[in-house]
Amino acid sequence: MSERLEPGDIAPAFTLPDADGNEISLADHKGRKVIVYFYPTALTPGCTKQACDFTDNLAALATAGYDVIGVSPDKPEKLAKFREQEHLKVTLVSDPSKEVLTAYGAFGEKKLYGKTVTGVIRSTVIVDEEGKVERALYNVKATGHVAKIIKDLGI
Repeated sequence: MSERLEPGDIAPAFTLPDADGNEISLADHKGRKVIVYFYPTALTPGCTKQACDFTDNLAALATAGYDVIGVSPDKPEKLAKFREQEHLKVTLVSDPSKEVLTAYGAFGEKKLYGKTVTGVIRSTVIVDEEGKVERALYNVKATGHVAKIIKDLGI
């Protein structure tokens, strides 16, 4: 089981390919706050709801100084299909090795339909302008999560 991050921790650096194969790094966002959210798989109902909620609120989040990056183990080709099919505006990056998911505490044992399985733990980590963890939320629900973040951040 990977270690969960706590407020004040340095957010693990990463560089991952986006849906178009371009390299996206956390360091590219230095000086802005970043909402990094981890989801199990593109093109599934819960993950689609969550990505659409982030897309629908992207302008408000950006105005408040937040960038949004979604991370899953899906390959860039699947992320591109997800983005096109659902008209997503959030940046989606691919972590098939699950190294970044693990570094952020978003991969490990979880309960799924009453069974213990190993997989992606739906999580959101908010990173401040200096690259430190401001908030780390684990086992979040897909529905209503973005609204809760916006409320909690006072946006």
